[in-house]
Amino acid sequence: MACLLEAPLRISVLSEVTATSRHYVDRLFDPDPQKVLQGVIDMKNAVIGNNKQKANLIVLGAVPRLLYLLQQDSSIEELRTECAVVLGSLAMGTENNIKSLVDCHIIPALLQGLLCPDLTFIEACLRCLRTVLISPVTPVQLLYTDPTVIPHLMSLMNQSLRTQEYITQIISHCCKTPEHQTVLFNHGAIQNIAPLLISPSFKVQMQALKCFSVLAYENNQVSLTLVNVLVNGELLSKVFVRMMQRDKPIEMQLTAAKCLTYMCRAGAIRTDDCCIVLKTLPCLVRMCSKEHLLEQRVEGAETLAFLLEPDVELQRIASVTDQLVAMLADYFKYPSSVSAITDIKRLDHDLKHAHELRQAAFKLYASLGSNDEDIRKKITETENMMDRIVSGLSESSIKVRLAAVRCLHSLSRSVQQLRTSFHDHAVWKPLMKLLQNAPDEVLVMASSTLCNLLLEFSPSKEPILESGVIDLLCSLTQSESPALRINGIWALMNMAFQGDQKVKIEILRSLGTDQLFCLLSDADAIVLMKTLGLLRNLLSTRVHIDQIMSSHGKQIMQAVTLILEGDHSMEIKEQTLCILANIADGNTAKELIMTNDDILQKIKYYMGHSNVKLQLAATFCISNLIWNEEDGSQARQDKLREMGFVDVLHKLTQALDPNLCDRAKTAMQQYLA
Repeated sequence: MACLLEAPLRISVLSEVTATSRHYVDRLFDPDPQKVLQGVIDMKNAVIGNNKQKANLIVLGAVPRLLYLLQQDSSIEELRTECAVVLGSLAMGTENNIKSLVDCHIIPALLQGLLCPDLTFIEACLRCLRTVLISPVTPVQLLYTDPTVIPHLMSLMNQSLRTQEYITQIISHCCKTPEHQTVLFNHGAIQNIAPLLISPSFKVQMQALKCFSVLAYENNQVSLTLVNVLVNGELLSKVFVRMMQRDKPIEMQLTAAKCLTYMCRAGAIRTDDCCIVLKTLPCLVRMCSKEHLLEQRVEGAETLAFLLEPDVELQRIASVTDQLVAMLADYFKYPSSVSAITDIKRLDHDLKHAHELRQAAFKLYASLGSNDEDIRKKITETENMMDRIVSGLSESSIKVRLAAVRCLHSLSRSVQQLRTSFHDHAVWKPLMKLLQNAPDEVLVMASSTLCNLLLEFSPSKEPILESGVIDLLCSLTQSESPALRINGIWALMNMAFQGDQKVKIEILRSLGTDQLFCLLSDADAIVLMKTLGLLRNLLSTRVHIDQIMSSHGKQIMQAVTLILEGDHSMEIKEQTLCILANIADGNTAKELIMTNDDILQKIKYYMGHSNVKLQLAATFCISNLIWNEEDGSQARQDKLREMGFVDVLHKLTQALDPNLCDRAKTAMQQYLA
């Protein structure tokens, strides 16, 4: 019986709530403007902190009526202002509330309201607009649809402290793309926002600072402009440095450090400038300390990783600053069982976001270890570091997996680590698992790491080969992503280097002749270069050369001809001539060159080329063809003499380049022997 009574009980409660809410909505339609105003004020008081009431009012259609009243010029300013306040309060509810407001076209209505001369109404519209636009469910592009909006916001900026705070907050949240940066830059954002950095209001200062961080991020034009901006007679960079002082709020220190980091990465500030080495870098290292909040430690580590990424000297300085490498190890222990966090909400938040700390630590370790061998050694010797990376490769968070594989890739550049830590922890196993059905971004980094593990001196090479990796790598060469095609070929190239015949035949079988020659005509120059490198490694040692050329010789010679005739770089043509030199070293394969007068004429042409490297490769090819100790050498020498090669060789013995001169003399000796 209890179950049967439950439903009617719920209905009666809901009816009561809806009836109360409907009363508020009905009052919005009263013919008496004063009663409408009082109704809106009562509604405002009713929805404060009451998400259920907000949802009810939205369902009952309050939003369209409030927007109608807000847009009526005939409405008194107080009513229009109160409508904006109520709409702002409704926007502070759930994401579904925001979606409903956006669907009712609240943004165009609020933007229209900004044209009103009444400052109190403008402030209310801006406050509501700010609340709607900073929500992750609101499409920020709505702010840029009308080209008059941004210039108008700039003109309203200095009306009051509130307009400064709301507009800068809108800009800092709605500047998401290079196109947004350009629009804001072109409409004077820098000139309008710079003076706000010395505002008496901390909120305004912070929002202005955040604007500069989003405007300068990966933007050379903005960064190069910022470096010359003066604020009250002081360079902007010095204002940022002052904001990083230890007595400033952490949020301010961190955001100022981000601004200087982005300006440095854009080339506006040198990496050896004291404001970077002595101020920004130490500030960001401080942010990694466990005394700060989780989100501050994450942001500090990720910003520092970005600052260090391209500069080995900054990496070395950071690695010895405040024991940073050891400090990052704490990122993997947080929150601990003896955590000092007493706020239950904060603890719950941190437990849900602890993976962001691990992600940030992996990113920073990757930047720190990207160049220096000693730093890599220090990282791998940090407590349980390799185990943590291996665990990171199989975490549920895709961002942590990506950061972990980036860290592994950075460390895999070390010959010593490949031979020791990587082998001891069998990192190739989780790496191979990661390569199965991963997103492209992870695949690129994982396959790039695999390239290093397949180098000839890596102990991981053999077990990886035995795991059946060849089919996987060959499938990568068919990807639409040039980066994945490059990594697939690069790994195969490393695998083929000094590989046995079984491996080479398996590569050719799995790759297929059609795909190999498809790659040899790839539009991406790096793909082509690595494919030539693979072919060169496959065509090494005479037995392998003869066997491969006996089955694929016609197609390979055709591809070589097309590349030598094509509009390719000198490096690509040099690699192609080196392949010909390898073919010329085969016992039977060399006949494919000797019976092809077109190829011989091309070799002769490159012997007389202005590029010494091309001359060397072409001369090496001829030297292999005429080598005395091999069967049929006399007939080959005679044919090449008739074609004028001896005259070319004789001329090259006088070459200024000593290597070319010696190579030509060695070849000439074959005729004199």
